[in-house]
Amino acid sequence: MGAVLILSAYVLLSLEKIAAKSVTYQLLNIVGAAGFIVNGVANHALPSATLNVIWLFIGVYALWRMRTAR
Repeated sequence: MGAVLILSAYVLLSLEKIAAKSVTYQLLNIVGAAGFIVNGVANHALPSATLNVIWLFIGVYALWRMRTAR
């Protein structure tokens, strides 16, 4: 499910259906990364889990910046 969400975000962005600075794009990436974190931890794939923790925090930071810019 995490892969589907992250790939959906990328496809929608590439097709210009959503913007990189949209809440939808960031949430798809955050929730997708959370799915990969759960999977990575469950399967002891710590490098993958770590990468997705970083991915998740980037999305959260982007949302925070978007919110405070208003």
